[in-house]
Amino acid sequence: MREIDVSQITQAVKELCIQANLKLSEDMCGCIKRGAQKEISPVGRSVFDDILANLDAAEKNHLPICQDTGMAVIFIEVGQDVHFVGGGLYDAINKGVSLGYTEGFLRKSVVGDPLERVNTNDNTPAVMHCDIVSGDRVKIVCAPKGFGSENMSRIKMFTPSATTDEIVDFVVSVSSLAGSNPCPPTVIGVGIGGDFELCALLAKRALCRSVDIRNPLPLYAQLEEKMLESINRLGIGPQGFGGTQTCLAVNIEQSATHIAGLPVAVNVGCHVTRHAQIII
Repeated sequence: MREIDVSQITQAVKELCIQANLKLSEDMCGCIKRGAQKEISPVGRSVFDDILANLDAAEKNHLPICQDTGMAVIFIEVGQDVHFVGGGLYDAINKGVSLGYTEGFLRKSVVGDPLERVNTNDNTPAVMHCDIVSGDRVKIVCAPKGFGSENMSRIKMFTPSATTDEIVDFVVSVSSLAGSNPCPPTVIGVGIGGDFELCALLAKRALCRSVDIRNPLPLYAQLEEKMLESINRLGIGPQGFGGTQTCLAVNIEQSATHIAGLPVAVNVGCHVTRHAQIII
């Protein structure tokens, strides 16, 4: 049994919140650069230039990539041979988020109650997803999620008779309806299977997967490419100014489901789909 003081979790979450908001991952940066090369619209290319200049400025000046520094979504995988000491795990995570957003001077965007709308002033509580896995390590992924893109997300409970073309059409329709709102070019996370809530979680997890990695199953990898091509034919373009690069990548995650159901969720990510991780 390995003991880990929860103060290590707090420190790690604090650093990840800041890191994810100030520096985009290498896979995303590379994908944006490739998108800029593919874009044929002069206006679209100029928008890509602005996006890349913004990424450079954020890194050089130690400033957030986007003014919406998001709601902190924390995925944590805990090895079953780990024993936490010094306090509660979820309390430690929330403390890390609080420190990251206050000491990192990141915008605090969380309200404590959805109807009362009073800001908590430290971006807590975080949205947390915890899995118990084998081993004695802890993996933490921090994925700040802005709501310009989150608000464009959708879920549909298909019947099992639905075809893959109908699923593709639904994903494309979500992007079409979103238009310029999620600050395209987007990254689209798609969850297929599970039940209502698992399907949505799969879509959110999909946004944390590298845009350079396709689904390992050929059926879903082909669907990812088909969805990407179809979305880019919409012509929405970078920031909605028109062009061929409306979407940078589509990531699909799938799970077992009920014989009577076929849920599909679409979680929309903006061009700064952020995530940072650490293994303790």
